[in-house]
Amino acid sequence: MSTLSRIALALVIIGALNWGLIALFQFDLVATLFGGQDAFLSRVVYGLVGLSGLVCIGLLFKPNEDTETAPSRTDRRFSNPNYGTEFGEEPDFKKETNDGKKKTDRSDDNSF
Repeated sequence: MSTLSRIALALVIIGALNWGLIALFQFDLVATLFGGQDAFLSRVVYGLVGLSGLVCIGLLFKPNEDTETAPSRTDRRFSNPNYGTEFGEEPDFKKETNDGKKKTDRSDDNSF
């Protein structure tokens, strides 16, 4: 994500939080900080939030960079999901010795 997209996203989040404050508490934080809704700085902030919304519309239609190139880290992680859990394959604890007999693990041997 480019720097411009990150700045635009941050401004859109600020605008969304301001609208949330207006809806829930009838409190306009931008107007309070910059001298009312008609103040020049407030209008600049409102304009920047609006332009940022237009930039973020482009992010909706931008293809995901991870899926367009090589598989992402999470895709490779699930390619062989044998983590020794109950869903994976059980390890074989029975080993064959040199004389051809099978040697069992201690859980099969009942002698103490």
